[in-house]
Amino acid sequence: MSRSRLRFAWVLFLVAGAWALFPAPTLGQQFRPQKPILHGRHWIAITGKPMAATAGAMMFLKGGNAVDAACAMLAAVSTMWDVLSWGGETQALIYNPHTKKVLGVNALGVAPSGATAAFYRDRGYRYPPEHGPLAAITPGTPGGLMVMLAEWGRLSLADVLGPAMEMAEGYPMEAETVQRIRSNRRVMAEWPYTRALFFTHPDDENNPGPREGEIFRQPDLLETLKKLVEAEARALAQGKSRKEAIYAAYDRFYRGDIARELVRSTQEQGGLITMEDLDRWQVLIEEPVSTTYKGIEVYKLTVWTQGPVLLQALNMLEGLDLKSMGYNSAEYLHTLYQVMNLAFADRDFYYGDPYFPPEEPVAGLLSKEYARSRIRLMDREKNDPDVRPGDPYPFMGATNPFAEYLARWSTRSGEADRGAPVAWPEDRSPYHQPFYAGTTSIQAADKEGWVVSVTPSGGWVPAVIAGRTGVGLSQRAQSFVLDPADGPFNVIEPGKRPRVTLTPSLALKEGRPFLSFAVQGGDSQDQNLLQFFLNMVEWGMNVQQAVEAPNMNSYQMRSSFGNHESQPGRMLLHDGTPQDVRTRLEAMGYRLTFSSRTSGPINAIFFDWANGAFWGGSSNHGDDYGVVWQ
Repeated sequence: MSRSRLRFAWVLFLVAGAWALFPAPTLGQQFRPQKPILHGRHWIAITGKPMAATAGAMMFLKGGNAVDAACAMLAAVSTMWDVLSWGGETQALIYNPHTKKVLGVNALGVAPSGATAAFYRDRGYRYPPEHGPLAAITPGTPGGLMVMLAEWGRLSLADVLGPAMEMAEGYPMEAETVQRIRSNRRVMAEWPYTRALFFTHPDDENNPGPREGEIFRQPDLLETLKKLVEAEARALAQGKSRKEAIYAAYDRFYRGDIARELVRSTQEQGGLITMEDLDRWQVLIEEPVSTTYKGIEVYKLTVWTQGPVLLQALNMLEGLDLKSMGYNSAEYLHTLYQVMNLAFADRDFYYGDPYFPPEEPVAGLLSKEYARSRIRLMDREKNDPDVRPGDPYPFMGATNPFAEYLARWSTRSGEADRGAPVAWPEDRSPYHQPFYAGTTSIQAADKEGWVVSVTPSGGWVPAVIAGRTGVGLSQRAQSFVLDPADGPFNVIEPGKRPRVTLTPSLALKEGRPFLSFAVQGGDSQDQNLLQFFLNMVEWGMNVQQAVEAPNMNSYQMRSSFGNHESQPGRMLLHDGTPQDVRTRLEAMGYRLTFSSRTSGPINAIFFDWANGAFWGGSSNHGDDYGVVWQ
């Protein structure tokens, strides 16, 4: 061999060795996001609206911690109608750096007095209605905010509500809410206090609501927030502690003049909420449920939310070689879809309010052995359109009390018209598709170590306004069922919480915060969060890549809204999905739909312990926005 050829061969050897030391990035790592990572060291605040993220930043500048910031963002997004309002519900996970524990906050309202299955059936309902006063449960967000602030915050209620009160005086209305009001104008016209608040141009039949940029004022809500601050100030003047003063405001909302007006006006409009309902309701501090995935501890709220489906899915996926399938290959997407089918079938049958009998089989559902038994049922060649719930009871040494219902269960019993074309409600662009509507997300963390993940929701447009309180009532009763055959743990009863889709997430690695993440999107939430988590853990993405990367969504589970329909085999994919992947999925029995953005509006924080910094990911899906400080 010539000397020149030897030199060339030696160069090739060196290049090959270099590539072995520095392997090429995976397809997942190559994904290019549209927004930059938020890098910071002292604090970070992310939520669904720029103005609300600023409210969180203002609390940090006042000396508050991540809990104060999260509460201020919650008050702001509720005032801005970011797919929720003050009468909705709040659920949170909080990492306490002093105890090194994750705790759960259950501020979900309950079905009011008289809200029985027989009551709705007698009025011709198959499920509780989607809108209106009979869809209302008791407000949870005010109580959740005040309990979080009293127990773990530093600032006063006056401080935290300050930005929201300025907004209630008047803020420039955003295009997203303008469109939502216009789309729902006919429904909103039925309720007098709703008309009075939102129809700022009542003579315009086609568009009676505010215009984009118009200053939107909420004098009744402002008065309600002032009353809460007044109650706090009065208690402080009487020598009460900071915590006691915040709880005095809590009492005024749930037991005082605010409660009386909320009950009066709700009943005037045909609702069922009573003073006793508000008085008995309380925020619950809970121990979350968790699992491990390759050594990472993942925490979710328990089965009054859909959160444990993420844990069930991770348990099933842990034993599979996902990387060998290829990122977003047909095999990978099919595997995720089938695992979601299995987890969501369990959700639809077994999840419900754990404070009401019968007791949900949580230990069985979350056991690794049960997960292994479930994944063996997966069809690796085609979609199974009728995946059934499993039986977790034997995995906890018990007998299933609902074996009769289980034997009769079929996904198809809630199936929509499979031949109908996909259509969105009148005047809604794909940006406002209802599949992603219904929640915002809040993420906050600080240098002291507090981490807060929140998915508040409820009371979205169209909402019944509760009289002169300015509070929009939740529509969450629609997530109950009336027939135990449709889910024996989730049948509506007075005082009971509906099983909700809302699902904040926290993950710890080596005992320290690793990820804080949440998303809006109803039944899509834990589907998108699962793929976000895998994007980071399996596919090596950074946090901004992971929140924007294209996801697959299934519609096969029974919807938590409206008529609780299912659409077996329907799969949402990104527009950029290659043709060979599309062709193979169609051959596997999927009916494909496409969108330019399929990640869901995920917001997240990655904790970089090597550098002592936060990496924030803020969704490019809607108006999500983050503020961070070095």
